[in-house]
Amino acid sequence: MKDFPEFMKNKSNHISSKEQNTEDIDGYFYEGADGSQMAFWTCYSDRFSKKHTHEFDEYMVCVSGQYTAVLNDEEFVLNPGDELFISKGTEQWGKCIAGTRTIHAFGGKRIRRVEK
Repeated sequence: MKDFPEFMKNKSNHISSKEQNTEDIDGYFYEGADGSQMAFWTCYSDRFSKKHTHEFDEYMVCVSGQYTAVLNDEEFVLNPGDELFISKGTEQWGKCIAGTRTIHAFGGKRIRRVEK
């Protein structure tokens, strides 16, 4: 597959650019009853994300392309199928190449829904 299925990209679940740590990527999210969230991102060109931390744990998997995660200045190169666990409070940023798709699970509320 070269893209996430259309049913996963419902516009009511689209992640606002204001909620992104990386410019010019496309993402969608879902919320669990416990407040946890999952996000699905597609990077259409080579990009870098801003340094940031979360107040909850994060799990990510690279679906396609390549994502380099930098956690506390240590690099982890993720290729398709590679997974990474990021403990809460860890300073992180990353870079992706065009065509990269990732799935993230957050142990808390990472994304705020934009009301229309």
